Amino acid sequence: MQTTRHDWSKEEILEIYNRPFLDLVYEAASIHRANKDYNEVQVSSLISIKTGGCAEDCSYCPQAARYHTELEVQPLMQVSQVVNAAVKAKEGGASRLCMGAAWREVRDNRDFDRVIEMVKAVNDMDMEVCCTLGMLTENQAQRLADAGLYAYNHNIDTSEDDYKRIISTRTYDDRLNTIKNVRKAKLTVCSGGIIGLGETVEDRVSMLQTLSNMEKHPESVPVNALVPVKGTPLENQPRVPIWDMVRMIATARIVMPNSVVRLSAGRNEMSTLEQAFCFMAGASSIFAGDKLLTTPNPAFVDDMAMFELLGLKTRDAFKNGRPENTKVTHEEIV
Repeated sequence: MQTTRHDWSKEEILEIYNRPFLDLVYEAASIHRANKDYNEVQVSSLISIKTGGCAEDCSYCPQAARYHTELEVQPLMQVSQVVNAAVKAKEGGASRLCMGAAWREVRDNRDFDRVIEMVKAVNDMDMEVCCTLGMLTENQAQRLADAGLYAYNHNIDTSEDDYKRIISTRTYDDRLNTIKNVRKAKLTVCSGGIIGLGETVEDRVSMLQTLSNMEKHPESVPVNALVPVKGTPLENQPRVPIWDMVRMIATARIVMPNSVVRLSAGRNEMSTLEQAFCFMAGASSIFAGDKLLTTPNPAFVDDMAMFELLGLKTRDAFKNGRPENTKVTHEEIV
C-alpha cells in the first residue's frame, strides 16, 4: 500500500496533477486497487436540517441570506423528520446520514440540543452520523462525539490565497481551527473543497497540499464541482470539465492514499461513463438521494443501477468500528 506522507510540496503535487491524463489515472487506480476493498463505495445521504438565512457570504452558496435566490428559508427540522429521512436513506442503500445546517457557527442553545438528539437517534439506527454545522468549539465537538457523532464535515473550499475572494465573513484559520477542535474530540474529519469557483490550478494544488500535510489526513475528502445557482455571485461560472474532476480525484487519491475520496456536488450533471472514470481514479464514496442540501442529485435507484453496471458494492456502516469504543488509526481508514 502507498506510504502515507504529510510533507508534500506544491511542486510535487502540481507535477502529479499535470501528468498525462492516462498516466495519472493509471497510477491513482493502481493505488486504489492496492486496497482490497477498491470496489466498495460508501453511500451517504445529505439532508438540510436547517435551510437558508445564513449570515455568511460564501459566493457559491444559495443559503446566504444576502443573496436573492429562489431558496425557501426553513427552520430547524424536528427529530422525527430527521429519523424519517434516515429510514428512507437506509432503505435506499445509504450507510451514513449527513446533516447540514445553514449556520455560521454552532451556538449553545435549544437548537443545538435538538441536533444532539438527532445525532443520538440516527446513531441508534446503526448508521454513521456526520454533521456540518459551521464553526465549532472544542466543547461543542465533544458534545457531538458523546452523542455518537461519527464524522464532522468542514470543507476548506479552496486555497488559502484564494479564500478571501470566495468568503469574507470567516478566515481560513477559522476553518482549520474547527478541524482541530473536531480532532480533539476524536471524531473523524470530512474536509475537501470545490473546483469551478474561478480558481487556478495552483489554487487547487494548494488546497490539496493543505489537506495532505495535516498531521492526520481527513478520513473523508469531498471533491465538489460547483453547481452555479442563480442569484449567487458565481451564477455564471461554466460547468467544470469532467477531466478536471478526474484529475482532482486522482491527485487526491495519490497524495492521501488511505482517505475516502468522495465524489460530491456536480454528479447530477455527469453521465455514468464520466462517473466511472471518477471511480477508476480513486473515488470511493458518493452522496445519494435526490437532493444535495439544496441542489439536485441523482436518485438512489439510479445510483444502485449504476453500481450494478460497474460491479460496485456498497460499504457497510462502522466498518472500522465506532469512534467511542474502537481506536481507529488513519492507516486503518480505507
